[in-house]
Amino acid sequence: MPSYASPTQFATERIRAAAVYCSDGRFGEQFDDLLQLHLRLPRYDRLALPGGSACLAGHPGANREEETASAHLEFLITTHKLEHLVLIAHQHCAFYVERLKMPESEIEAQQVEDLKQVIARAHRFDQDLRVDGYLARLIDHKVVFERIKT
Repeated sequence: MPSYASPTQFATERIRAAAVYCSDGRFGEQFDDLLQLHLRLPRYDRLALPGGSACLAGHPGANREEETASAHLEFLITTHKLEHLVLIAHQHCAFYVERLKMPESEIEAQQVEDLKQVIARAHRFDQDLRVDGYLARLIDHKVVFERIKT
């Protein structure tokens, strides 16, 4: 007998969508709001890791993470037959400061470039894949998402 049984019914069908975002738990509920409420992706596949898709952008300081994350993403795209991929970066990401050693003043511009690069990379896995990138900013204690134009 399990120690906890979720009251939520299990749904067997896949919705063919996934999100790659930072594992910073402070943003988890807002990421779910964007994906589930705004984009209407109720049971999206998740790839949450420090820095989100930053490790897929070719940074020398993230070589080890890039190989693993790339394999995971390719698996999701091909095996789960994804049709929609959402990439989310967030303001004040510690991965950029601590792992990539970037000054805070340069991070946002780098995140936008990284999102664009990873969008292009995801299309190499599947040209028909819809890929959207978002930058999450803190404004007056709320998380506001800006869609990145490619």
